Amino acid sequence: MKHKTTLRTRSHGAFRLHYHIVFVIRYRNPVMNAAMIERLQQVFADVLSKWGCSLTECNGEADHVHLLIEAHPALDLSRLIGNLKTVSARRMRQEFAQRLARWFWKPYFWSRAYAVTTCGGANLDTVKQYVLSQESPP
Repeated sequence: MKHKTTLRTRSHGAFRLHYHIVFVIRYRNPVMNAAMIERLQQVFADVLSKWGCSLTECNGEADHVHLLIEAHPALDLSRLIGNLKTVSARRMRQEFAQRLARWFWKPYFWSRAYAVTTCGGANLDTVKQYVLSQESPP
């Protein structure tokens, strides 16, 4: 992903807002493989662009995924997170139904909970390295 170093502007304001978001698979089942994480990255990037945001980094392990996003100050973060989870869960259940049937007999994918932190307290490159260092599943 491309790393921007300049401030963005919108409606008389300049900003650079980054959020680190973590979604966990329901029951922490180890369902994801590399193909699923790659597809999630595409889905997340598409949803974020529709919200006027961008995906800086995305990676994960078999039971969770990390996103590093750049957003704007007018963003309703909880609605965005709900939309990211809903759209990505629907796509994963449609495109990987056979694989997911082993773990889920109901239409589940993500846990109801999520984690989100701002990246202002840590150097952005440190957070980016943390996201990229996640152990990719086979």
